[in-house]
Amino acid sequence: FSTFTIAKIIGEKQKENKEYLKLHKKDLSRQEKKDIKAKNKAKLWKWLLLALFINFGILGIIKYADFVISNINALFQLDLGYFSFVVPLGISYYTFMSMGYIIDVYRGKYPPQGNILKFALFTSFFPQLIQGPIGRYDEMSKTLYGYHPFDNQKIYYGIQRIIWGYFKKLVIADRILIACNTIFSSPDEFTGIFVFVGLMFYSIDIYCDFTGGIDIAIGVAELFGVQLTENFNRPYFSKSLSEFWNRWHITMCTWFKDYIFYPISVCNPMLKLSKWSRKTFGDAIGKRIPVYLATLVVWFLTGVWHGAAWSFIAWGLGNAIVLLISQELHPFYHWFHERFDVANKFWYRLFQVGRTFLLVSFLRIFDCYGDVGLAFQMLGRMFTQMNIGQLLNGSLLQLGLTIQDYIIVIVGVLILLAVSLLQRKVKVRDYISKKKPVVQFALYYVLIFVIVIFGVYGIGYDATSFIYNQF
Repeated sequence: FSTFTIAKIIGEKQKENKEYLKLHKKDLSRQEKKDIKAKNKAKLWKWLLLALFINFGILGIIKYADFVISNINALFQLDLGYFSFVVPLGISYYTFMSMGYIIDVYRGKYPPQGNILKFALFTSFFPQLIQGPIGRYDEMSKTLYGYHPFDNQKIYYGIQRIIWGYFKKLVIADRILIACNTIFSSPDEFTGIFVFVGLMFYSIDIYCDFTGGIDIAIGVAELFGVQLTENFNRPYFSKSLSEFWNRWHITMCTWFKDYIFYPISVCNPMLKLSKWSRKTFGDAIGKRIPVYLATLVVWFLTGVWHGAAWSFIAWGLGNAIVLLISQELHPFYHWFHERFDVANKFWYRLFQVGRTFLLVSFLRIFDCYGDVGLAFQMLGRMFTQMNIGQLLNGSLLQLGLTIQDYIIVIVGVLILLAVSLLQRKVKVRDYISKKKPVVQFALYYVLIFVIVIFGVYGIGYDATSFIYNQF
């Protein structure tokens, strides 16, 4: 309600200001017009700050108050009580959506929504509420508020996407999660090569879990004729960490880029700092400081967004450091590619993809163990206590998975790989829709039966929610 009300106030004041300037166009000098605009912008900025304070304040207190208190207690040897709030499901997602909306209204990108029910529909549209994608108002409003006639094709495509999402989640993600939990919950027992195995398994798990959930969300929305933003673009085919983050959780990354990185980079304090740095340290260092600081702030906040724990902060800053190092090494990469002419070689591109996958997986070690010190310790053990022979002596069967489970995971991953490779050339859903109806129905019935027969559930099964629900 606060976001809706303040956005309307900002929109009305912007309209009044434009009408006033238009009415007195001939009476005012250029400087007077400039002063009036600056004065009005300052007033609107205060309203925007109020909205940001209210919404991010609620998010901060509910999600991070106990984390702050625990650190104060540890630092000053105190015993302050905890709030123990129950975190509302998807609070980070709808907070970011509503804050992106009001910032865009403040920037004049579009007028505010005048119907509170329509605004409520935008912020609480249930398919994307629990794990995204983080929708933008100007994109969602195109299909969210329009007339939605019964469309066989959209319903057909929606069901396709939902089935595909459940295949990823139930057949692959929840199965391999069993091994991940076994490895990461017993660091003394499963060390060395098992740390590496656990990280590889977790990369498969989080991809299938997260993209599976997004597939279901997009598919359900499609049933209602609503088009949600794609959140992934074959991220594990990325050849660098920077490219990976342009392909993984796209809506989150673009949100941080548009509303945090760019504003910090060009704000007056940063420009003054950059000017002082250039004068003091020279252009080479001075021009880097705004980029470095903005990058570190963005990735610190990205880590905090994922969870109230130092492990998430370490993960975020780890990504920032690698990205900045890679940026500094860009001239070397350019020289190397020109000198040896390998950039377009298949084997070199494959090497880049593998390198990026390993890098992303290793950075997730903070998330996997949930403790910064333990994460570094296990990372060291992975290299110093590596015993590859353990993979061949039956130890893999101690992770809670049978040989049949491993076969199902391998076949499932190969299917994902085949579909991803096919997507590079054609739109898979359009490709399938051109097949004979009997072929299409056979394909979907087989996939449904695979989910029913090989999905991880049943008597004694502890159902697992989607990983990104906690964020």
